Amino acid sequence: MKITMMLADHAQVADSKLYIMGGGWTVAGSGVPSAIAIIISVPWDEANVRHTAHLKLVDSDGAAFTVPTPNGEQPFSVSMGFEAGRPPGTKKGSDLPVLLAVNFPPLPLKPGTRYEWQLLIDDEKQPLEVLPFSTREMVPVPPTPPSP
Repeated sequence: MKITMMLADHAQVADSKLYIMGGGWTVAGSGVPSAIAIIISVPWDEANVRHTAHLKLVDSDGAAFTVPTPNGEQPFSVSMGFEAGRPPGTKKGSDLPVLLAVNFPPLPLKPGTRYEWQLLIDDEKQPLEVLPFSTREMVPVPPTPPSP
């Protein structure tokens, strides 16, 4: 399968189209929502077969990004099932596109850190696609001098 991924402020799938707002960034601020727009080109011979896409967020050392939960710190990941059908009239051998949009609330990312989203399909051990990004450094704001 061929994968295309893009970071965005928001993404949505509607009417067999992928709508992307604020797409293509590689540096994130802290405390803002984000999204990943994904196109999976499924080979003809894998049509009508159920697959699972698994997105996981890791830091620059490859360690899982974790978030607090009622059960303690847990790796942050998302899994989605998908299946590409063959629309009538599709030429034999054509790749079949699957469009996915995943929106996230603000995540507690560390400033000045490199992260990457990894996409695995089914039981693959290695990611089929990697989407790196960084967070901005915290810049101290100088105090405002008192008014005279």
